[in-house]
Amino acid sequence: MSENKKIKCKVLVIGAGPGGYVAAIRSGELGMDTVIVEGERAGGTCLIRGCIPSKALIHAADRFHEISSHTGEGKLGITVAKRPVLDFPKTIAWKDSIIDRLNGGVEILLKKSGVKSLKGWAVFKDGKTCDVTTEDGIITVTAEHVILATGSEVTELPHMKFGGKVISSTEALSLTEVPKKLVIIGAGYIGLELGITYRKLGSEVSFIEASDRILPLYDKELMRPVERRLKKLGINVILGAKAKSEKDGLVTYEDKKGNAQTIKGDYVLVTVGRKAKITGFGLENMSVDMQGSFIKINEKCQTSMKDVWAIGDVTGEPMLAHRASAQGEIVAEIIAGYPRKFNPSAIAAVCFTDPEIIAVGLSPDEAAIAGEEIISSKFPLAANGRAMTNETDGGGGFIRVTARKSDHVILGLHAVGSHVSELSGEFALALEMQCRLEDLAGTIHVHPTVNEGIFEASLAGLKKYE
Repeated sequence: MSENKKIKCKVLVIGAGPGGYVAAIRSGELGMDTVIVEGERAGGTCLIRGCIPSKALIHAADRFHEISSHTGEGKLGITVAKRPVLDFPKTIAWKDSIIDRLNGGVEILLKKSGVKSLKGWAVFKDGKTCDVTTEDGIITVTAEHVILATGSEVTELPHMKFGGKVISSTEALSLTEVPKKLVIIGAGYIGLELGITYRKLGSEVSFIEASDRILPLYDKELMRPVERRLKKLGINVILGAKAKSEKDGLVTYEDKKGNAQTIKGDYVLVTVGRKAKITGFGLENMSVDMQGSFIKINEKCQTSMKDVWAIGDVTGEPMLAHRASAQGEIVAEIIAGYPRKFNPSAIAAVCFTDPEIIAVGLSPDEAAIAGEEIISSKFPLAANGRAMTNETDGGGGFIRVTARKSDHVILGLHAVGSHVSELSGEFALALEMQCRLEDLAGTIHVHPTVNEGIFEASLAGLKKYE
């Protein structure tokens, strides 16, 4: 048997998701000899089987639902003679074309930055050396610095294994037909996004959620418009229920009173969370400290082992692509000698439900628990001209500002409403810059736009304590 091919490099990145490929590209840009290893396609969960494909399906479902609303009597003076016809395989093909384009773009950027890409599975023999099994054989890579960006994977219920009628979000994004009935276990953000999408495409959707409300990580005020929308769409939400078993699409669950109930679906989609991917690549041979089920890091994303770094989902919450990307860029610059650290004031979290939700910083309740005396004010989208002309003013959406009473520093910004995700950048910037109510109220916002609501909510907060 021939000897393994051997490679030495300055930086070795494991995983080409939004954290890994950003780290590799930045390392290459900074002139460091960089190798990135990916077992599947560049882009990771976010691009290939998560954020991007789900948003594509959400958009297609919104378009289909909107066109359907113009049949019959129509609206806005627009009438469609027949209900639109959905060719779902073509929808999936369109979604896949977007993934292909973005995947190709990532690969071009890696190549342009001088990064060597290896397609295969890496298994570490020690902290700085791994064997990568590729189609052309095993390549042994030894690096001065290792960046672990292995990401996360779907959580499987022990009593409801994936297979047959039981699917994860990965399979839900690649179905070849719209299921007539879809049962979803877990009403978190992934389940809700997909459930609303498939309902708009024509599925009969039911949720089984163990908690007493949907999206328990968000405050109740933010959730009310979403709850109203679910009801209007005719989505069945069963709260306080625990799924017990599944057989050929028939789910047995225990309701909040402890009674056994059943519900049938063409598919059963399990969306009970994600977990760090820490197995299968020899982490046990690297002698890094763990924090629960995550790799422990400091503010520079350093692990307990010298020159071994970890970024993204494998390091814990929040499991967000933009967090991973920011960490990846910072680690590359630290390795190159720049004095950087990962210490953001806030990271925006967006739930792409209908309506969308943004959460940045502390909610009023969280601020109160933290001992802050606060000013909290909100502006209803029903009073926003742009929201009215876009037909996005219904459903009780709003923009809310939470500030410290003593100095008016912004502690949190939250919103719920159609397309409010586009406000998340200004929300995060406001906390990062330690803006005050006066800063937001004193910034001239374009009229007519939805983000005028930020100005209005801030102004309302100031007027409360004039």
